[in-house]
Amino acid sequence: MVRLNELVSWSNNLLQVDEYQDYCPNGLQVEGRAEVRRLISGVTASLALIEAAAAAGADALLVHHGWFWNGEDARVVGMKQRRLKRLLESGISLLAYHLPLDGHAELGNNTRLGRVLGFTTEGRFGKGPGGGMAVFATLPQPMSGTELAAHIGQRLGRVPLHVSGGDRPLRRVGWCSGAAQGWIDQAAALGLDGFISGEVSESTVHAARELGIDYFAAGHHATERYGVQALGDHLAGKFAIDHQFVEIENPA
Repeated sequence: MVRLNELVSWSNNLLQVDEYQDYCPNGLQVEGRAEVRRLISGVTASLALIEAAAAAGADALLVHHGWFWNGEDARVVGMKQRRLKRLLESGISLLAYHLPLDGHAELGNNTRLGRVLGFTTEGRFGKGPGGGMAVFATLPQPMSGTELAAHIGQRLGRVPLHVSGGDRPLRRVGWCSGAAQGWIDQAAALGLDGFISGEVSESTVHAARELGIDYFAAGHHATERYGVQALGDHLAGKFAIDHQFVEIENPA
């Protein structure tokens, strides 16, 4: 068992939340019970995840995508009301870490995604402290774009959309989870042969072709499942609490 304020303080310091300019508040977003024995984690604080956390007897819910995003309607109506009502009536606290969880060098989405793909991080780029949130590596062996797409699909359980940037072996690739497709220009400027992210924009296709870099849209959800699991496991070990990751299937 751990006090909620101790759990939040440790997590905030660990992830260096004050070092990030984010689109939402990081840390404790909704306060529930003062003590935490059981922690449930998931990617997004959807109603389905809240229901699963309540059914599991959770005291706190840890997510990557929380609530209260910049520019959203502030009224507590409709979907927002149903989510918040269920959370409050269950006494469950909501902790959310967005960019700080992408960028953490050990527990972050990008470090953990690299491990799942079997790549060893060599350097970082893009926005964020510590050299940036995006990472790059030299592949264990050169692959064609088709082969790398198949490898990503096998490791993540989701076949990526692959945009070819040319007919040559891929040796150095970068990646950044979620909606980082706009960083393809930086990946190309580093001389990388491929770039992996979660989503794709119409302009990403033209950029890949014209910059000569293969692009792989591997799924926003699929690329951001691993940091929150790692953080949850870390907190469970640190504070001797129970932790379970709940997968709410999402094809996006």
